[in-house]
Amino acid sequence: MTPFETALQRIDAAHAADPRQTTSSTTNTPTPYELHYAQKMSSYLARLSPDAPETLQLAIRAQHLRRWEIPRSSYPTTKIGYHSWRAELQRRQAALAEQICVESGYSTEEAARVSALVRKAELKSGDPDTQTLEDVACLVFLDDQLDRFEGELGDEAKMVDILRKSWAKMSERGREEALRIQMSDRGRTLVGMALQG
Repeated sequence: MTPFETALQRIDAAHAADPRQTTSSTTNTPTPYELHYAQKMSSYLARLSPDAPETLQLAIRAQHLRRWEIPRSSYPTTKIGYHSWRAELQRRQAALAEQICVESGYSTEEAARVSALVRKAELKSGDPDTQTLEDVACLVFLDDQLDRFEGELGDEAKMVDILRKSWAKMSERGREEALRIQMSDRGRTLVGMALQG
């Protein structure tokens, strides 16, 4: 196998260990949640950037690598706690992805690039691959997580604010794709409210 095939296989094997299950909309069978999420991420990348470099493809696939091992409940339920949890997840997921890439035959430079993309280290500098990754993450949130997240949050104003911030992070290409997503009526209403503000 090529380094890319080996790395992808190892990333997916890690995702497959997720004890949480969801029902795949394509196969209608139980699937480990993070494997389902990773497949959605790759699917949206193929729409936005079909010729994406291998480093971006791997970073997209590794976004939530072994995420379930550090639950949100392990940090305080405060804004600082949330940001600390997110920072630790990004650091750990990036390190795991980098290790997998090196062990799969990639150079240290290529593996470091995957790590930087997972961390979204160059988002503010305008790096196009990092922006694509951000777009894809936002699209998967809108497509696959919006309704559940809103139900858990239970606060319409906060949900609209989150959507407004997500929209601001996206490129025009990402926004165009977002408007094509088949959302629930409630999801479409919330997005509409966010875009009006």
